[in-house]
Order: sequence, then structure tokens, then C-alpha cells
Amino acid sequence: MSAKKDIVILGGGIIGLACAYYLLKAGRGVTIIEQNTLASGASHGNCGTITPSHAPPLSQPGTIGKALKWMLTPDAPFRVAPRLDADMFGWMLQFARRCNWQDYRRLARAKGPLLLRSRDLLGELVRRENLDCHYAESGTIYVHRDEAAFEAMSFMPTLLADCGIVMQRIDAQRCRAMEPTLNDSIVGGYWNPGDTRLRPDRYAAELARVVKALGAEIHEGTTIAGFRRGADNIDAVLTDHGEFAADDIVFALGAWSPKLGRQLGLRIPIQPGKGYSITYTQPTRAPRIPLSLRERSVCVSVWEGGYRLGSTMEFAGYDATLNRARIDAIKRGAAEYLIEPEGPVVTEEWFGWRPMTYDDLPIIGRAKQCKNLLLATGHSMLGVTMSAATGELVAQLVAGGDTALDAATFSPARFGL
Repeated sequence: MSAKKDIVILGGGIIGLACAYYLLKAGRGVTIIEQNTLASGASHGNCGTITPSHAPPLSQPGTIGKALKWMLTPDAPFRVAPRLDADMFGWMLQFARRCNWQDYRRLARAKGPLLLRSRDLLGELVRRENLDCHYAESGTIYVHRDEAAFEAMSFMPTLLADCGIVMQRIDAQRCRAMEPTLNDSIVGGYWNPGDTRLRPDRYAAELARVVKALGAEIHEGTTIAGFRRGADNIDAVLTDHGEFAADDIVFALGAWSPKLGRQLGLRIPIQPGKGYSITYTQPTRAPRIPLSLRERSVCVSVWEGGYRLGSTMEFAGYDATLNRARIDAIKRGAAEYLIEPEGPVVTEEWFGWRPMTYDDLPIIGRAKQCKNLLLATGHSMLGVTMSAATGELVAQLVAGGDTALDAATFSPARFGL
């Protein structure tokens, strides 16, 4: 076993890297253990939008009905693959219980402060550390082609205003004036001036560069085999490259958290939500503003030299196959809204698993069963957006002082952990 570490972070995705950054800036010693390469999971292929506008949870009233209707539709925007899975059934039952307007508003108000603080911290981080990640305060537009769906969203600006987030309803003419790449089928949209964007793989690479420069010890290609438990803590993390003991251990394993959590007796209520994206070289008429094509649940983002279509949600366990029907559905969806929906050359087709909690809030805080274990997982579809505030909160919890956010909102204790 190597000498005892100060803090060991399990997982080198964007959440693990953000935790490492804020802990290092607070003067702590950090070791990161990553089974693959840094930030090669869910934070690699997402659309890179930083979206306080996504404060409302996935559990909008009516979602369960859509899921049931689409269960046998392989290319549906929200799909639960039919299979026998007791954990998935229990998760869906808890999710369904929150598909009501009272919980919908409550969870949006709970998530809003984290999203807003993270957006501000992330902008400061990019500027302070001179991160070359194509960061821009671009805003985003939610775009509609269906009049009924557009009107059904009319409550959203008021709901977000209650969370301190600005959203403006705009008509079709203004949509196309702001984003001329939209076609004539658009009936209206919702403008989110506080959203920003970046290129996610560059953000991860740049954050990894800074973390290494600050002195983090990095172990890539290292598989966690298990743990050696003490009476009320973790004595060591067991890996294929030796054992690691630490004063504190941060569990930042994303969608893999439930699998390793079981070895510690933790029933972490996370399901892997499979998302897809297609990256192209940039089309001639590429959007200037990131778009959310609402009826088809497709996100469109662009950066220098690149262009990405992504999103969709598929609950199919850890199925490691690329579902061609879902990739094709993303392309068809984009073609309904955009004059030039695809770039000239496909550079990557990607899928990854998002760590979905049934209340759509991340799990951040100490686990009561293991005094030296902090959880930083369950960020659902917003890991990049929530990364900076999560890192700050973890560093503050390790220090044991005041926290910038209400830590109880995200505590593992709400799940009995």
C-alpha cells in the first residue's frame, strides 16, 4: 500500500476534476483514480451548454404517460427499454411519485441556486485559469414547431423567475432574426440569456491540465476492485495498481456509482440514462446560438471548427451498443427545424451514461455509514453545468466550515445514505 493520502478522488470525469481543483486551491493534497482516461465518460460527448434554464426536473407531469407510450418505440426521445430490473422499477416508482406540479416546482427551486452559482463560478474559472475551451456567454433558445407545445410552455418564464433565472418568450420572427439558420416551420421559442456554452472535451482537458499543474497525483487506467472497511470508515481503496488509503475519499463515479456503492453497503439511487451525440465538421450555415429543439428533444451546439447534435434519454441499463435508430432520430429531428441540419463530415458518433437520480438533484455530502467518504455524484444531464459549484461545495464540506449553498438540499441523507 502506498503512503496514506490526504484526499483520494474516485473518478476522473468532469465532477472529479472540479472537486480536485477546488480542493487543491484550498491547500489539500489530491490523488485521482480513473479507470480509463480523464473525462472520457459522460462529460466527453455532451453538447457543452451551461444551462440554469434546465432547473425544472425531468419529472414533469405527463412524463410517465409518454414513457409508457414510447416503451416499444426504439427512437423515442424518452424511452424506458422493457426489461426485468427490480432496481429500475423501484427508481421509476419514485420518479413517478414526483411527476406532479408541487414537486416539479419544489425541485426546480432547489436546483436553481446550484445552477446559477455554478455558471458564475465556471465563468470565473475559465477567466482565472485561462482555459482554452471556447467559452462564450451565448444564451440558448428553446425552439418550437408545434403551436400547442409552445403554448404549453408558457408557464416556464414565471417558474424560472421564481428561481432567479431569466427566460423570455419570443415569437417566430424574433427566433429567426436571432438565429437565421432556423427554417420557416418555427412557431416561437424561449430565449435564455443567462445560459452559456463551451466545448466540453476542451474544458475537461484544460481543467485536467490545471489540476496536474497544481500538484494532483493522477492514476489513469486504474480499476477499483473494492474496499477495505474499518468500523465506521474506509481503510483503503483496493485497485489493480495497489491500495490507496486516505483521510477523505470522494466518490465521483457518475453512472457507475451504484455498482461500487454496493460494495460499501450503499444503495445509491442512480440509474444510467443513455444519451447520444453526433459531431460534425461545421456546416456552412451553423447556428450562432445553442438551440434546444423541443418537440424532438435535440440539442444543437457549435464551436470553432465543430458542430454537435445530441441528447435523447434512454433507460436501458448499461447496454454498451450504439442504437442506430436513436442516432438517426437525432438527425431527422434536426432536419425538421434547421435549414442546414448536418455538417459535411461526421467526426464522431457517441453515447454515454448520465447518472440519473429520481429527484433530479445531485448527491453531494458525507455518507453516514463511512465517516471519511463524501459522495459527489448523480448530476443527471447537467454534470458540466454543475461541475464548478459541486467542486466548491465538496471542498467546503471537507474543510468543515460554512458552505456557499445549502448543503442539506443535496445531502445523501435524503436517501438514507
